[in-house]
Amino acid sequence: MHLLRRGDSGPAVVEIRAMLRGFGLLPDTGNNSAARPGSAAEAHYDLDVEHAVRAFQQRRGLITDGIVGPATYRALREAGWTLGDRMLALMISSPMSGDDVVTLQERLLELGYDVGRPGGVFDEQTEQGLRGFQRDYGLVPDGVCGPQTLRALRQLGRKVTGGRPGLLREQELLRRAGPRMRGKRIVIDPGHGGTDRGVTVAGVTEADLMWDLARRLVGRMSATGMEALLSRREDSCPPEAERATFANTTGADLVLSLHTDANHSMQAQGLATFHFGNGSGATSTVGEALAGLIQRELLIRTSMLDCGTQPRTWELLRLTRMPTVRVEVGYLTHLGDRRKLLDPAFRDVVAEGILVGVKRLYLLGQDDQPTGTFTFSDVLAREIGRNEARAI
Repeated sequence: MHLLRRGDSGPAVVEIRAMLRGFGLLPDTGNNSAARPGSAAEAHYDLDVEHAVRAFQQRRGLITDGIVGPATYRALREAGWTLGDRMLALMISSPMSGDDVVTLQERLLELGYDVGRPGGVFDEQTEQGLRGFQRDYGLVPDGVCGPQTLRALRQLGRKVTGGRPGLLREQELLRRAGPRMRGKRIVIDPGHGGTDRGVTVAGVTEADLMWDLARRLVGRMSATGMEALLSRREDSCPPEAERATFANTTGADLVLSLHTDANHSMQAQGLATFHFGNGSGATSTVGEALAGLIQRELLIRTSMLDCGTQPRTWELLRLTRMPTVRVEVGYLTHLGDRRKLLDPAFRDVVAEGILVGVKRLYLLGQDDQPTGTFTFSDVLAREIGRNEARAI
């Protein structure tokens, strides 16, 4: 879709205004005839609309840029649905999505039915969880959330609360996986690619740097016995939803997405990691733990500015069924960060830090070492034996 930003005008802006007004982010037009539907002011993307869009993006865990692109527009549409507005069912060709689906998934999770991550997409796992609830409650297990199913959910009220079975499932899966990296499958997702070069500054492109970093990381992961897969080819740039589908289809244990950032201010710099979290309590607990481990390892090793570990609802984080972390390795618009990223030795340090963060996740705090002291050789020694590690 065409990006909408301050200064734009047209019917699409009228639609955006109506959505924002419905969420209470823009004041009602009241008796102001200049701002009534059909007026020139109502069709103008002004500063008030930009502020309202930023507030909505902040609330939804989106990039807060005040611009309505595909992700923000989709979130605006999805936020308009509440549970009961429509019947919900599995649609293979065009899955239903929205806040009503999130509410359904959260209710089923509270009741102990495994629908996976409450990402707001009615998928096969959501249908299976819904069928289980219907079967146990004596309803026709058709996997359709219609009037009878809604009535049953409401009759149960909010009495079954306080537990976090999704959190417990993630933690139990991690515990059962064991401390060894051998045999685990990881998807490495270098940002952008193909004709989409991402951030480009002084001839340096995000796509090239992250492809190189991904290859370094794949080599190290493979050496430990992990099965490391790339989410794209060097000459392609699949959308985030397609990358998430690839990770889900391959049954990955973890996903690591690699990016750099940019800012209009040349002073913006530093390192940040992101995991799934929707701001209303739903989060990937293991993803959050992994993001924190990687963040701390890289901060110690690179001396970059700490921009924190944060929850987001970006598509790759939301649509993957396994813990997923996005690493933003510095700002290409910052001279110091860019110089570091251009150094192959620095990219080796970043690859080692990410690898160690993953290893720490599986160690679960057992037989661990202080942050920043674990090396690639140490990891290999634990995985394949010290004599073989020395030979490599």
